[in-house]
Amino acid sequence: MTRRGRLLAGVLVVGLAAAGIGVAQTEQEPQDAQPVPQPQPQQPVSADPVADILIRQQEEQDAARRATEALNRAPPGALIQSQPRPAEQAEAEQADEAEEEEAEETEIAEADTEEVPETLEEPEEPPARERRPVAIIQALDKTTAETMRFEVQVGGPPVRFRNTLIFTARACEVNAEDDPQEEAAAYLEIRSQPRGTNQPTQARQVFRGWMFASAPAVNPLEHPNYDAWVVGCRA
Repeated sequence: MTRRGRLLAGVLVVGLAAAGIGVAQTEQEPQDAQPVPQPQPQQPVSADPVADILIRQQEEQDAARRATEALNRAPPGALIQSQPRPAEQAEAEQADEAEEEEAEETEIAEADTEEVPETLEEPEEPPARERRPVAIIQALDKTTAETMRFEVQVGGPPVRFRNTLIFTARACEVNAEDDPQEEAAAYLEIRSQPRGTNQPTQARQVFRGWMFASAPAVNPLEHPNYDAWVVGCRA
């Protein structure tokens, strides 16, 4: 073999050796297989909404049936809790309301009894007035502006003023001496009967009642030409 042939053979052997080494290294370092997570398959979307509702109802019924079966398999009394019956609860509420009403009535009755005094004071009687036999009257003639004070005896003969008014006294009283307020009142009857005319007229009553000296305007004489009021009473 020539020298050139030997060189080519040596190059070929070296190339094969290098290629064999590369293949050997690749096969000697394998990697462990790792599981790859698979995507969850999506539930198909139903094109019919009514079918979806029926499916959900069937699932709920299945869940309720499974829960009922689990309760049936439980021992007796394990899941039973004491609950008041409706009738007993209503009776208890009525009894509570009756007790509250009775307590309120008792409080009101006690409050009323506390406010009532043990003894009631009797009102004081007004002091008795003293009667006098003579009434003193003062009259006014509105036309002439003349006044006159005169006396009328209680139960006595009537007294005429200005030939027209006739005064009759039925009572005359004054307050008691221990009463600080002085007051005189006379019960009078006043009639109107003009005198001196050719044809006598019948007397017409123009006033009847009590007149008070301290308040002449309380029960006054109403006459177009005359006025009269009580001044006092005399013994």
